[in-house]
Amino acid sequence: MTELPDIYLDLTHEGENLDNLLADLDADDWARPTPAPGWTVAHQVAHLAATFRMAALAASDAAAFTTMTSRLSDDFDANVRMALAGYLTEEPAGLLERWHRERAAADRALRAHEPSEIVPWLVQPLPVAVLAAAGIMELFAHGQDIADAAGARLRRTDRIRHLVAFAVRTWNFGYLARGLPVPDVRIRFDITLPSGAPLHFGPPESAERVSGPAEDFCLLVTRRRHRDDLRLTATGTEAGRWMDIAQAYRGPAGAGRRPGQFAAAGTR
Repeated sequence: MTELPDIYLDLTHEGENLDNLLADLDADDWARPTPAPGWTVAHQVAHLAATFRMAALAASDAAAFTTMTSRLSDDFDANVRMALAGYLTEEPAGLLERWHRERAAADRALRAHEPSEIVPWLVQPLPVAVLAAAGIMELFAHGQDIADAAGARLRRTDRIRHLVAFAVRTWNFGYLARGLPVPDVRIRFDITLPSGAPLHFGPPESAERVSGPAEDFCLLVTRRRHRDDLRLTATGTEAGRWMDIAQAYRGPAGAGRRPGQFAAAGTR
């Protein structure tokens, strides 16, 4: 590669965006509860560190990654607890340093590949560009939880277009997570980036449509805000149903967020 693809650069910049927020936190802030039940800021950072460590391994040593994932149990929550345990023994400064190392290692490992190259991952092998987009999704979601705990607001840019595209690619995850049949429909997505630039996915003639700002769309698919608190519009029965269950990640859906949960803080 003579020039780094945007997806790699944008993943790095999104990590730096979160690091700017973390740099402003003191030791007590790391113990603050976040909107995710039972998780503090430290849990959120530990989760990101563990996830980026897995991404680095998948992109640098496929055999080692396969060996590691073969040891995982069928208990999703137990796997998460195990992944976090080694990080949560650290004091905030140590955890922050480990997060920086894991993020840098993932950046290096991903950049060693062409975006279209296939690497192993938790559910199935996928292109490196898609794994990088999943990293942006993780940063958006868990960064939002940290920002909510700190009473801060992260600056969103057109870099979130990768998350929008990832969520469209994984539009069926909400059904799969709930054991629901995936409907034989194609939803049209008309999304507006922070700059005002439009993004369009799906057939333009579809009667099932979702439209609105990209930040709101990303908050929906990461389940960081309830749909009632977002400036999104659904047209069609299935589009409305999809907005109720949308999620861009595999695993349990969780309770999500309540309508109006963040109104007192003045954030959507």
